[in-house]
Amino acid sequence: QVQVVESGGGLVQPGGSLGLSCAASGSIFTINVMGWYRQAPGKQRELVARIASDGDTNYADSLKGRFTISRDNAKNTVYLQMNSLKPEDTAVYYCSAFLLPSGRDTWGTYWGQGTQVTVSS
Repeated sequence: QVQVVESGGGLVQPGGSLGLSCAASGSIFTINVMGWYRQAPGKQRELVARIASDGDTNYADSLKGRFTISRDNAKNTVYLQMNSLKPEDTAVYYCSAFLLPSGRDTWGTYWGQGTQVTVSS
């Protein structure tokens, strides 16, 4: 069994900062890409940022400079630091992990349940 669990969401004022973390656990052989996505009410889920096991990163163009993704491979954990937050950043933030479970020969993408981030005064 593989679990992906996010933490760190909440309410923050415009211009503030918030950090999210996500840990993958269970029967995992190796993880390739970990990432963050978000879904605002009435909108499709969109990529925020993702990071490969070698540290290579990819960001949504609109978020470059405000959001930073990082990763601790030893802990199977990915982080998202969000600065200068805006009301339009309000969304449910989901973590994903593209990984190979132990004892399996098929890679798969595993998702967390999501954590709410609300930017409001």
